[in-house]
Amino acid sequence: MSLRRVHLPPERIGEGRAALTDEARHYLRDVLRLAPGAAVELFDGRGGAWEATVLDGFEALALGARRAAPGAGAPVWLLVALAKGEKVDLVVQKATELGAARIAPFAAERSVVRLEPEKGEARAARWRRIAGEAARQCGRADVPEVRAPAPLEAALAEVPAGFGAFVFHPGGAPLSEAAPSPAGGYAAVVGPEGGLTDAERAACARAGARATSLGPRVLRAETAAIVAVALLQARFGDLR
Repeated sequence: MSLRRVHLPPERIGEGRAALTDEARHYLRDVLRLAPGAAVELFDGRGGAWEATVLDGFEALALGARRAAPGAGAPVWLLVALAKGEKVDLVVQKATELGAARIAPFAAERSVVRLEPEKGEARAARWRRIAGEAARQCGRADVPEVRAPAPLEAALAEVPAGFGAFVFHPGGAPLSEAAPSPAGGYAAVVGPEGGLTDAERAACARAGARATSLGPRVLRAETAAIVAVALLQARFGDLR
């Protein structure tokens, strides 16, 4: 039976001991109903993991030796347009499970949702919690970086030079024709419900993103984002 897993940030982890946050304490004691002395696995969100024991009082964990969890394959970044409802929540959860290294929501011209900076930061905090929970569930020792919403060109500007970049929309070339990136990283750009505008596709082209198809069917925006990550991981990443 696999150990129950709990995530703590690196600054809470010391030599032989890790201080629990209120959220982690609630999860271990009240959700899982573990008793002091229970064995768990701790991960720090940056690739480190420890076998650990819950100490009396649920204030801390006693740690065994640190082990480096297996790293992902080529890093995959997802640039996804803001969408209404809880669609981005779903995308963050599934992209984390599929191994995405960064998720960067952006405000597209046709996005129904518009977020002021303060609301964008609050929404990003929610997405980071979702990513942490998904990482715990799927066995990752790292948690993807989730950015606050930004304009498309700002999100594109952060993609490292040399990454293989793809903008997914109907009429693009098959991903099977793409060669591996010399830099070993990949970025997927997926637009909103109404698609990217001509100006936005031109901005992607200037940033080096290749127009790429997800196949003959019209997919929902959230489905397209999840499929894009899965395809990149299947071709270049750790789902090969």
